[in-house]
Amino acid sequence: MVSVQIQEKYAELALRKGVNLQKGQALMINSTIEGAEFTKIVAKKAYELGAKDVHINWGDDDLTLWKYQYAPDEVLGDYPEWKVKLHDMYAEDGAAVLSIRSTNPDLLKDIDPTKVAMANKAAAQAMTNFRKYTMNDKITWSIISIPTGDWAQKIFPDKSREDAIASLWEAIIKIVRVDQEDPIKAWDDHNETLRTAREILNEKNYKKLIFRAPGTDLEMELPEGHIWKGGSAVSEKGITFNPNMPTEEVFSMPHKYGVNGTVSSTKPLNYGGSLIDNFSLTFKDGKVVDFKAETGEDTLKHLLETDEGASRLGEIALVPHESPVSQSGLIFYNTLFDENASCHIALGKAYPTNVEGGSAMSDEELDKAGVNDSLTHVDFMIGSEKLDIDGVKADGTTEAVFRNGTWALDIKG
Repeated sequence: MVSVQIQEKYAELALRKGVNLQKGQALMINSTIEGAEFTKIVAKKAYELGAKDVHINWGDDDLTLWKYQYAPDEVLGDYPEWKVKLHDMYAEDGAAVLSIRSTNPDLLKDIDPTKVAMANKAAAQAMTNFRKYTMNDKITWSIISIPTGDWAQKIFPDKSREDAIASLWEAIIKIVRVDQEDPIKAWDDHNETLRTAREILNEKNYKKLIFRAPGTDLEMELPEGHIWKGGSAVSEKGITFNPNMPTEEVFSMPHKYGVNGTVSSTKPLNYGGSLIDNFSLTFKDGKVVDFKAETGEDTLKHLLETDEGASRLGEIALVPHESPVSQSGLIFYNTLFDENASCHIALGKAYPTNVEGGSAMSDEELDKAGVNDSLTHVDFMIGSEKLDIDGVKADGTTEAVFRNGTWALDIKG
């Protein structure tokens, strides 16, 4: 276990650069019972920074598993109204939302994927209104992770539970820059690098991206007026925050009807407590028309069948292979980390903020602009040191964007 001082440093970073908590603002935390010690450090620090209220939604892997094992289907398929009202109440009050994710990647590996899909869909449908607050940056929100025993031992299977947790703490602290003398400044510098990258891509205004790697040959049109984002974001009230810590990506959206070819995964996907691994998807006019997976094919099938938009793409994110997550050499079985080791794409809903004026568009206007809509948004990794990406400009000329998994553009000036 890392020292209390390091945990306090991490908590302060999450509050100041993650959600950027304001004096007099409420904070809602989603966390796990196993992470109670760290979560209470965050709560205390939040009050010290001036939070008017801190509410914690506690979760527990054992209770989640038992519910899937023993609860009837009508319970799994019914998301509680009180949870919806709770989230909506805090969102309407302008609260910051901090999620501390650390679920066992294998938690639901023996559960019928149909049950998991049913529960995920019910939750997504019920939380549609709340998701608008986060995906449109109406409030400040952030996702971080801390080690738990089962997760740590999945990453370090040859170590004791205690040693695995210690090793995972060490990796996380380094990746989120808490090991540096001034993590706040380190994040300011990092955000500036990502700002430069997104500005260059926005100036390029590519019409299309072409991806080539072993198992991947994909062409992806980008919508007119698409916007690249990355690093820090700005809320509706003008508060700068970091939605993900770590984050190494700049991201935009594909045109929902303009993706063609085949793409292969390069890292396992932990989806709702089940692993999907070594899988590929084939697209025609934006829609998945064929898929296969060595592990978790049924789970992938249920994901794609969530709704019409689940079989289309909502995000493209570029991450250089030399990112700190990639250089750790670890597979985290946790999308927050693994997506920041690798270029990735997301099945499902696009962020409306990735197109000009998107936050104010109706559903019909978003569809016309090529913005995908879905109850789900699931990132999976497609990048490696073998990935090449070309950008096609409006005049049809092509130039290198990525070569051998890293930037071919001069993003550092």
